[in-house]
Amino acid sequence: MTSAASNEAGFHITVEPSGRHFTAHADETILAAGIRQGIGLPYGCKDGACGSCKCKKLSGNVTLGPHQSKALSADEELGGYVLTCCAHAQSDVVLESRQVTEAGAFPIRKMPVRVLSMSKKSHDVVKLRLQLPAGEPLQFHAGQYVEFILRDGVRRSYSMANAPHTLAEPGTGIELHIRHLPGGKFTDHVFGAMKEKEILRIEGPYGSFFLREDSDKPIVLLASGTGFAPVKALLEHMKFKGVDRPATLYWGGRRPEDLYMDDWVHSQLAQMPNLRYVPVISNAVPQDNWRGRTGFVHRAVMEDFADLSGYQVYACGAPIVVDSAKHDYVAKRGLPEDEFFADAFTTEADKALP
Repeated sequence: MTSAASNEAGFHITVEPSGRHFTAHADETILAAGIRQGIGLPYGCKDGACGSCKCKKLSGNVTLGPHQSKALSADEELGGYVLTCCAHAQSDVVLESRQVTEAGAFPIRKMPVRVLSMSKKSHDVVKLRLQLPAGEPLQFHAGQYVEFILRDGVRRSYSMANAPHTLAEPGTGIELHIRHLPGGKFTDHVFGAMKEKEILRIEGPYGSFFLREDSDKPIVLLASGTGFAPVKALLEHMKFKGVDRPATLYWGGRRPEDLYMDDWVHSQLAQMPNLRYVPVISNAVPQDNWRGRTGFVHRAVMEDFADLSGYQVYACGAPIVVDSAKHDYVAKRGLPEDEFFADAFTTEADKALP
């Protein structure tokens, strides 16, 4: 039904092929409605900037709000694709998203957290540990993120760098990797004024970047910069669960120090015999004495894999890396589009682009 009466009750949204369904009101985005009702829709930035929430519309009418053309091109829009983060239902709608499963999402909660510790991992990366309230466990998938709610209501998103099982260890808290973006509202505070025991507010978990455990396909993990944070959580989860699927981690940075937990990765190799590690540096200088792989990290994968048709790829980091990887792996290496899972680290500057 698509009458005014049905609008008051909300429009019926169905996601195929899982058959998951929920109700969306005209004054909320389809994504917001799905999150509110525990439907695991894919998404990233929630601002029309990254394209992670792109779905094929099989039937129904929607209006699309402002978005970037790199997230949804005019040709894709003509082809029936929508971004659920800026799409409002105007009738009952049927979407296609093979990333949606029958499993429900974890409840999203607001909570205060206390800064447990801050440790510099490089000149512009801090590892932040946050203590959760006693008796209020945060349920999440390894790879998901939380949002900081700042005093003025502005939000900033950061991926959790540890797996859920690690929270059982006393004094662990959730781990975040914060890169300093000079002039950044939140990161200037982290690097200039934040102190241990400071109280912050977070909300989460968010995101659809987590290991699909119903597959036995080999895995390519692609990280640029602090995109390593959720990948680290995936690796911890895989080790804890005994996931023995072959996995290759490609971690890219401009200079060797950008691979700020390189030693940690090497320490995991002995414990995870099916894990390979390929660090890649794009702007090494002679004094770095870098003898490893050079160039762009997403291209290193293409140099090593002529055919990705039987793989899953998990990519995280700068939007240019994630976008290039998805395009090239699908178009040039045969990767099925629905086997590419990503979390593009979209900054406020990225969101301001046309």
